[in-house]
Amino acid sequence: MAARYALTRLALTDFRSYRAVRLAMDPRPAVLTGPNGAGKTNLLEAVSYLSPGRGLRGARLADVAHVAGPDAGPAEAWSVAATLSADSGETALGSGWRAPAEPGEAERRVVRIDSATASGPAALAEHVAMVWLTPSMDRLFSGPPAERRRFLDRLVFAIDTGHAARVQRYDRARRHRARLLRAGTGDDAWLGALERSMAENAVAIGAARLDLAMRLEQFLPANAAPFPRITLAADGLIERWLDGAPALAVEERFREHLVASRRTEAEGGTVDGPQRSDLIVTDRDRGMAAEQCSTGEQKAMLIALVTAHARLVERQRRCAPVLLLDEIAAHLDESRRRALFEIILDVGAQAWLTGTEPSVFRPLGTHAQFFTVRPGMVEGE
Repeated sequence: MAARYALTRLALTDFRSYRAVRLAMDPRPAVLTGPNGAGKTNLLEAVSYLSPGRGLRGARLADVAHVAGPDAGPAEAWSVAATLSADSGETALGSGWRAPAEPGEAERRVVRIDSATASGPAALAEHVAMVWLTPSMDRLFSGPPAERRRFLDRLVFAIDTGHAARVQRYDRARRHRARLLRAGTGDDAWLGALERSMAENAVAIGAARLDLAMRLEQFLPANAAPFPRITLAADGLIERWLDGAPALAVEERFREHLVASRRTEAEGGTVDGPQRSDLIVTDRDRGMAAEQCSTGEQKAMLIALVTAHARLVERQRRCAPVLLLDEIAAHLDESRRRALFEIILDVGAQAWLTGTEPSVFRPLGTHAQFFTVRPGMVEGE
C-alpha cells in the first residue's frame, strides 16, 4: 500500500451543527452516510480547515461557529484538531477562530502545528496535501473564473508547498498598494517596494500554475473510458508572458506594468495580474471547451482531473493526498462509481466520501471504514 496522508483522530468543538465530536479513524477511505441535513458536509468542511485557504465553502470564519438554538447566539469560538499520519510520522494539526475582542478587528484563523502557533494557514501546506469536490463545483467550468482560479491554486498547494504563502503575499501587497493609491498617501519608494514584491510573487505564482498543468498531463486519462480525456492550461497575463520570455524579464515587465497603472487604480480601476488568471479545460476528443459540456460531463472531467492530481501528488510527495468528495457518487453510473473507487484504492488516498445510501459504497467493502452521521453526532459502524 502506498504511503498516504491520513487523519487518524479528529476533534470538532462548536463547529457548525456540532457542539463536540471526537472521531478515531484508520488510514482507509472514510464513508459518511446519513440523511440530507444531518451534517455530512459540515464534517468535510471542518476537515478542509486543516489545509490552506478559505475552507470548503469559502465561508466567513464567524459563520461556521455553532449555534445552540433559535434563541441562542452563535458560539464565540470554534476549533478543529486532528492527528495527521504520514510516511514521516504523526503531526498534530489545529485550526480555529475566536471572536475579535474589539469592534472592527479583522477576523483571523489561528493555526497550530505540533502545539506551536504557525504564521498562518499557508503553513499547513508543508504538512498535508488536500483537495475537495462538492456538488456546488459541478458547474465549476461554466462559473466565474475566480472559482476555477482558487481550485487551480489548491491543486498547486499540494505539490508546491510555498505556493500558498506566495499567493498570500501577492494579495496582501496588492490590497495595500490599492489602498495607498486610492487614498493618495503612497510615495514612490513605498509603492515601488510593494510593486517589486507583487512582481516577484506574481511570476512565481504563474510559473507554478504552468508547471502544474504540464506535470498533470502524464497522469490524465489516456483513453475516453470511463472518464473523459481532457487537456488543461493556466491562462492569464503572467502565464502568457512566461510562454515567450524568461522569468526575470517577465518580472521586470510586470513591475513596469504596475507603475504605469498607478493613475488608473488611483481613480478606481483595477490592474491585470495573477488574480485574474483562469483554468482552461477542454474535452480532448471533441475539442470542446468544458463550459460547453453537460453538467454530467463536467463532473466527469473534474473527477478525471482530481484523480490525476492524486496520482501526481503521490508520485511527487511520496504520499497520497486526502480527498474530500462530497456526494461524489450520487449522479455517477455504476461503472464510473466502481472506476472511481478503484482509482482511490489504487492511489492509496484517504478519501472522505459522503452520501445518503450506504449501499452505493458497498463495493469498497472492508477497504473502507463506515460512519453514520446524525444531527450533531457521528458514529462508527
